[in-house]
Amino acid sequence: MVDADFELGLDTFGDITLDGEGLAKPAAQVIRDVVEQAVLADSLGLDYFGIGEHHRDDYAISSPDMVLSAIAGQTKQIRLGSAVTVLSSDDPVRVFQRFSTLDAVSSGRAEVTLGRGSFTESFPLFGLDLEQYEELFEEKLALFAEVLKQGPVTWSGSTRAALADQMVYPHLEKGRLKSWVAVGGSPQSVVRAAHYGMPLMLAIIGGEPLQFAPFTDLYHRALKEFGQPEQPIGVHSPGYIAETDEQAMEELWPHYAAAHNRIGRDRGWPPLTRLQFNATASPKGALMVGSPETVARKITTVAKSLGLSRFDLKYSHGTLPHEQLMRSIELYGTQVAPLVRENLRKA
Repeated sequence: MVDADFELGLDTFGDITLDGEGLAKPAAQVIRDVVEQAVLADSLGLDYFGIGEHHRDDYAISSPDMVLSAIAGQTKQIRLGSAVTVLSSDDPVRVFQRFSTLDAVSSGRAEVTLGRGSFTESFPLFGLDLEQYEELFEEKLALFAEVLKQGPVTWSGSTRAALADQMVYPHLEKGRLKSWVAVGGSPQSVVRAAHYGMPLMLAIIGGEPLQFAPFTDLYHRALKEFGQPEQPIGVHSPGYIAETDEQAMEELWPHYAAAHNRIGRDRGWPPLTRLQFNATASPKGALMVGSPETVARKITTVAKSLGLSRFDLKYSHGTLPHEQLMRSIELYGTQVAPLVRENLRKA
């Protein structure tokens, strides 16, 4: 069942975009553009704005919480968080401190989404061993879960110095920091999120979103087995909106393909074909691209089928220019969001 307070958000990785002359923008300007995009999202009444963490030359943002703090000073209502924070290569205590500080400067609007990330550059950058990939995330999530309680923390493990009755400051002004666990396709990760009673964020970037229904079923069962209360489920999926389906497809294709192929060269993927792109953008595919009506219809279907509380559109795509991103955000806020909410009320 879809949450009665269903939320619509936006996510970006701060991709390096092109300027009016087709040249790559400096990272500093991309960061300022992301702030402008978030301010627009807030003015349109959208519910959430998330920023991903990367340590590569094709993404501008390595410190999402810093950019989110700048956004907090220029917005009033929109909730602010990460998409994701790479907990495996960070320190759980410092992550909590940064986001509890963000919560203070935003008057209670901070969230954090914890994950292992789909890139591994942060591991050698911070002197971590990729052979400990699973162990690092498991131990650090366990510690973060203890810090979230905002009481004395006693914890020990093999990947970080132990803590004994240690307090972590600052505390939140009210309540508890909303902390999602991001999952790409691992049942073990779904169960882990349920074990700690944390909301689940499914990153669905390919294939068919409805194939993730077994994951949401597993999550509900695991919450019950662990004696945890029901928690929100969200989906993060890529998308782009223009006035018509054809315009959206043609504007997105070259930038989407270039980004896919750039990453694919590092991972041994074959070049993306237009046929594959079209399949991902089809009515059953994960890419939410098209006119406002088309995108709203796809989001509604996913929300109803998976019983979501939130849908986050990953709206940035490689070098897709800032001006087109702004127009896509505008259409998302003014047309897609109202259509989705109307569709869900009728369901």
